[in-house]
Amino acid sequence: MEEITEAVSNLNVSETHKKNRIQVSNTKKPLFFYVNLAKRYMQQHNEVELSALGMAIATVVTVAEILKNNGLAVEKKIMTSTVEVKDDGKTRPIQKAKIEIVLGKSEKFDEIMAAAAEEREAPAEADEHN
Repeated sequence: MEEITEAVSNLNVSETHKKNRIQVSNTKKPLFFYVNLAKRYMQQHNEVELSALGMAIATVVTVAEILKNNGLAVEKKIMTSTVEVKDDGKTRPIQKAKIEIVLGKSEKFDEIMAAAAEEREAPAEADEHN
C-alpha cells in the first residue's frame, strides 16, 4: 500500500490538467472573472497559464494585456498551435487555432495587490465611522 501512495505522490500533474492553467471560453464568464482568477493563480503559483481556442483567443490576449498594463504580470512564454476538434454534428474534425500565454508575477505584484486590498478596506472603515 505504501508503494501505491508513494507512486501517486510522485505523479506529475498532466499537461491537460495543470493546477495553474485557466482555459478561457468566449461566452461563459465576464472578462474580469478571468483577470481576477489569474491574479489569484499568480498569488498561489507565482505564474498562470492562460489557454484558449478559436474565438476565445481575443479574450485571453485581453486578459494578459490588462494584467501586464496594470504592472501585475510579465510575459514568460506565448505558444500558438492548431488543434483538431471533433464537432458533434460533423464527421470530420475541424482545425482550431490555440494560444497559450504563460504570465509570471511582476516584481511589484505583491505591492500592487496589497495597495488594492488597502483601498478596498479604507471605504469600509470610513462607513463604520459615519
